[in-house]
Amino acid sequence: MNKNMQKKIGIMGGTFDPIHYGHLLIAQSAADEFHLDQVLFVPTGKSPHKQTEYVTDAKRRCEMVKLAIASNSKFQLCDMEVNNSETNYTYLTLQKLKKEYSYAKLYFIMGGDSLKDFKGWREPGLICKQAVILAAVRDEVIGEEMEETIEEIKQLFHADIFMLHSPNFSVSSRDIRKRIKEKRSVRYLLPEEVERFIENEQMYMK
Repeated sequence: MNKNMQKKIGIMGGTFDPIHYGHLLIAQSAADEFHLDQVLFVPTGKSPHKQTEYVTDAKRRCEMVKLAIASNSKFQLCDMEVNNSETNYTYLTLQKLKKEYSYAKLYFIMGGDSLKDFKGWREPGLICKQAVILAAVRDEVIGEEMEETIEEIKQLFHADIFMLHSPNFSVSSRDIRKRIKEKRSVRYLLPEEVERFIENEQMYMK
């Protein structure tokens, strides 16, 4: 890479409980479509959105992320949030990352479904000020409602926001946990290394 070119770093946040191919597809799609040099996977620490929901301990969630991304040189684990005992807000995480990666342009990757709630997030204006927003859509099917939401966010927060096109892979961590509890197969839904780790740790059985 030309030394005069600004490095481009994607930020992929999530509970990753467990991480699955849907997460990895979105991250790779962002790297490809927006020519990112690196994508940081940031497992959620204490989240304002999941105060009443049980979340697997950070150590095991981080280990699953490390196993899932080990073969991709562009992917890297960032344990910034899980090492913070305070409630984690996206704008604060981005502020810290902006200081750590002062030489880079940040791209915050989010699911298209989260866009409709974005105005209700803590300090959405600061989020937009600190990073380019990439909103993932599947199969290049772009709904009129999503286009309107993106335009509204652009106007309200002077956001640099783009649609991120990703293959359709309809799976969620919640579905995977439910399948494991019901003793159903999760093969081809997540990397084999992660599946073996879950089996060895006897996770999600209850």
